[in-house]
Amino acid sequence: MSTGPCQPSAPNNGDIIGQVVTGYQGWFTCEGDGSPLKGYWHWAPDRLKPMCKGNCAVISWPDMRYYERQHDTAFAPYPNGTPSRLFSNMDAQTVYAHFRMMQEAEIHAAALQRFVPCGPEGPPRDITTVHVANAAVATGVKWYCMYDVGGWKKMRTELPEDWRTKMSQYASSPVYARQNGKPVVAIWGFGFNDDNHPFSPEECIEVIRWLQSCGLYVIGGVPTWWRKGISDSRDNYHDVYRSFDCISPWMVGRASLTKDLDFYFSECNKGDAEELHSLGIDYQPCVMPGDLATGRRLHGDFYWHHFTNLARLGTTGVGLYVSMFDEYNEGNHIAPTAETSADQPSDFPHPALDEDGTPCTADYYLRLTRDGGNMFRGRLPHTELRPTEPWPGRGPCHRSRQVAIKAMVNGRYVCAEGDGHLINDRERAGAWETWTLEPCPGGTRFKAYTGKYMSAQQEQDKVVANRDTPGAWETFEVNRLDDGRVTIKAWTGKYLQAIPEGKGRMVAGAAEPGWWESFTLEDV
Repeated sequence: MSTGPCQPSAPNNGDIIGQVVTGYQGWFTCEGDGSPLKGYWHWAPDRLKPMCKGNCAVISWPDMRYYERQHDTAFAPYPNGTPSRLFSNMDAQTVYAHFRMMQEAEIHAAALQRFVPCGPEGPPRDITTVHVANAAVATGVKWYCMYDVGGWKKMRTELPEDWRTKMSQYASSPVYARQNGKPVVAIWGFGFNDDNHPFSPEECIEVIRWLQSCGLYVIGGVPTWWRKGISDSRDNYHDVYRSFDCISPWMVGRASLTKDLDFYFSECNKGDAEELHSLGIDYQPCVMPGDLATGRRLHGDFYWHHFTNLARLGTTGVGLYVSMFDEYNEGNHIAPTAETSADQPSDFPHPALDEDGTPCTADYYLRLTRDGGNMFRGRLPHTELRPTEPWPGRGPCHRSRQVAIKAMVNGRYVCAEGDGHLINDRERAGAWETWTLEPCPGGTRFKAYTGKYMSAQQEQDKVVANRDTPGAWETFEVNRLDDGRVTIKAWTGKYLQAIPEGKGRMVAGAAEPGWWESFTLEDV
């Protein structure tokens, strides 16, 4: 049974619900920074050896212009000869710089990760915690403790003791995050179906109940499929999950394409929100910028797509968790990053922010977070078109993308024939079934493989692709539905429609959208 409130939290009841927060690792050290661990902790697999191409644990290079104190590495210099240096979280200025970035991005709070504090990681974590508490006071960005219990063998006794003897001293600070009047603490890892999280349901519930008895609001960082008890989730954790005050399912590594985000919104996010709302438990889904190293960010379109999906949930009982702020190790970070290969060591083998050919400023994903958060909070209109420029003043905000248009009514792909007629009878998407989507004022234009633009005619509701120059007749309004399908509305006010008879004729003749008027856009 849940111990949550009778109703989900209202957005104005605290620092979690209706807000955007971010996970903060705060775990980097460098040789000579005074760390109790010494060496390049989290920068390198072997922290006691020089950090270099052959001893490197990160796949993205930070933009170093923000840091006053910098530490040498054994990487080659930048192409212009600048020495390759890195920041350390042992330096108070580093943490302050990060919280200033969060402040400017209008991130409301940071979840400071805390790993097995009774082991070797404890002393540097304690130092970072002091820096975080001071940076929060200086910037006004709230923070809270998130325990990551992976590999924590004595978690059952040591986590409560760590809270009682160390972390509880911070909870009375005005900059420590609160929800519904209670200090916030999170536990990441209960219920994951792997050898690193072998806890029994009973001991998990015992720890949750103990924290709640201390007057705390407890968030659970849980598996993606927690509600169904399948895949990444253990199947006997039903009562554990529903003992939290708030559920925050993990998403990193689950989705690499925008269509994946639509799948998880349909299969996870909507159902999660509905069930938790009925139980009076809050919901904090992850929003991700995408994996930079594998070229999945689409110059911000992946991140914006995730924001637009989750903004549909509203803010009652819902807050957003950005995964993560400084995760340079996995490449899913929003902190400033090298803009081009000229801004990182010449022998660093991973891409910079211009990984797909689009110039992006180092702080681009912070600016995207600000705008996405404002859309979620209702301060900006809900829009599928990303309003944030990768590089202000340098080129269009949006770039074209190539897709295949699949009609839901018969599962076939739309093709423009040489004479301009549109049909939807192709079983597979090849070159002739590839369309270029061009964002434009007032909507979207579709350019066929032939180089001609799709156009809607008033006469007999015709749709053809035979125009050399686009104008109003060649402009369409694309609206995405909750399950990932889209509708395509012509300037005539009618919806694009796939007629399944014959060769799959295409018209724009429906006054209202239905199944025949729904499509999917598959990136090619």
